[in-house]
Amino acid sequence: MIDNLLIAFWFFLPAGAANMMPILSTQIPLLKKWRTPMDFGFSFHGKRILGDNKTWRGLVFGIFSALITGWLLRALVFEHITWKFGLSQPELLIAPLMGFGALAGDALESFFKRWRGIDSGKSWYPFDQIDYIIGGLLAVAFVIDITIGLVIYVFIVYFALHLFFSYIGYWLKLKSQPI
Repeated sequence: MIDNLLIAFWFFLPAGAANMMPILSTQIPLLKKWRTPMDFGFSFHGKRILGDNKTWRGLVFGIFSALITGWLLRALVFEHITWKFGLSQPELLIAPLMGFGALAGDALESFFKRWRGIDSGKSWYPFDQIDYIIGGLLAVAFVIDITIGLVIYVFIVYFALHLFFSYIGYWLKLKSQPI
C-alpha cells in the first residue's frame, strides 16, 4: 500500500505544484502587480464568473510550475522508466496538461461557488479540496491510461496533502481560512 501511495504522490505532483503556485505567486514581488482576473471582472446574471482570486498570473505560473515539476521528476526520479506513450519527453505534455486540468477544475469549482453565493476565498468543503484532483486527472485521462486504483490513491494522498498545506498557508497568513 505504501508503494501505491508513493506512486500516486509522484504521479500527481505536477498538479499539486500547479495548485499551490497561484497562492505562492502572490508573494513574488515582480508578479504582485499582475493580478488580472481570468474572468476580466465580468459578471453573469449579476454574479462574478470566477472572482478576483482566479488570475492569469496564477494560471500561467501554475502551468509553468507543473512543467518544471514534471521535468525535475523525469530528470531526478523517473529517468530509468520507459514511457509507453510514444513520447520521448512525456513531461512536456502530461505535466502541463495535468497542471492546466488542476487549475481548470479549481476555476470551475469557483464558478459554482459564486452561483451558490459563497464568497471568493471562503471555504466550500470538500469541493475546495477535490476540484484540482478531478480536473488534473480528467485532463490526462485522454492521453494516458489511469487505473481506478491510481485514482483512489491520488485522492487519498492529495486530499490529505491539501488539508495539510491549507493549514500551513493559513499559519503563514497566505490564506484567510485554514480549510
